[in-house]
Amino acid sequence: MGSDALDALKQRAVHEAERIAEALVFASSEPVAEKLIGSKLPEGTSVRDVMTRLAESYASRGINLVRIGDAWAFRTAADLGFLIRQDETEIKKLSRAGLEVLATIAYHQPVTRAEIEDVRGVATSKGTLDVLLETGWVRMRGRRRSPGRPVTYGTTMAFLDHFGLEDLRDLPGMDELKGAGLLSGKVPSNFQPPLLPSGDELTEDEDPITQMDLEELGLLTPMGEAED
Repeated sequence: MGSDALDALKQRAVHEAERIAEALVFASSEPVAEKLIGSKLPEGTSVRDVMTRLAESYASRGINLVRIGDAWAFRTAADLGFLIRQDETEIKKLSRAGLEVLATIAYHQPVTRAEIEDVRGVATSKGTLDVLLETGWVRMRGRRRSPGRPVTYGTTMAFLDHFGLEDLRDLPGMDELKGAGLLSGKVPSNFQPPLLPSGDELTEDEDPITQMDLEELGLLTPMGEAED
C-alpha cells in the first residue's frame, strides 16, 4: 500500500474519532469525562489530541467545545452568552456570607467548617453550607483524620462549569484580585493564595465518606436510603 493510501486511511481514522467524540459530548447534558470518551475511541487514539482539534474547529462558532477539569462540554460562545441569559429564569443571588464561604472553599479546599470560620473570622451557619451544597457547586469530599473526623468540603465540576474554568488553577490570582478591587491594601505584600490541587483525589489526611458516615451526618436513613 502506497504512502498516499496510508495517509488517507489515517485521516479517515482521525475524522471518525472526532465524529465519535463530538457525538458523545453533544448527546450528553453533562460534561463528558475524557476517560469515557477514550473508552469509545479506537485503541491507541490520543483523546486530548482529538478533543483539542475539535475545540479548535468550534472556536469561531456560536457554540464552543470547552474543557472542564478532565471533561468536555459544548457551551454558548462567551460573547453571545447575553442572548441566552435574557431568556433564563433569574436565579436568586448568593448572600455575602455565601459568596465568602464559596470563595474560602474554592481557594482553601479541602477545608473543614472550622477552618472556613478561621479564615473568615466569623461563625458559618449550617444554612449557608446547605445552600452551597444545593447549588451543586460545593460537595462533601471526605473526613479529616483528626479528632472528631470533621467533614472536608471542596468545589465540584459544576462550579468550574458555571464560572467558565477549566481547572481550579484558573481561579484569579493575586494580581487579578487586586485589579478587580477584591483585595484591600491591607493585605501583606508577601501574601499568596494557597496552592490548589490539580485533581479531586483525597489528600493524605482525608478518608472517603462511607455509608455509615452519611447515616451519621443525617444524609441517609439507617436503611441506606437517601434523605429528601
